[in-house]
Amino acid sequence: MTSTTAGACPHCGWPDRAEPFQVVSRHATATGHTVWIRCGCGSVQVRVVDERGMRVVSRSRPAAPDAVRGVCGPAGR
Repeated sequence: MTSTTAGACPHCGWPDRAEPFQVVSRHATATGHTVWIRCGCGSVQVRVVDERGMRVVSRSRPAAPDAVRGVCGPAGR
């Protein structure tokens, strides 16, 4: 887990309060929502949205460029 205190993605600098690049999933909780976001750099964030506002509670590193291809094999095979 990467620190979430900076207010921006530590990998590309995109502000946490800006519109997300892609919402991966959204789940209702007893107190609000948990939202999984993929940043433009590929980093995934977990955000909690409740009566206290929005907080990034966890974030990953960007995926390696060939991470999926390396597991699945070359395209077209």
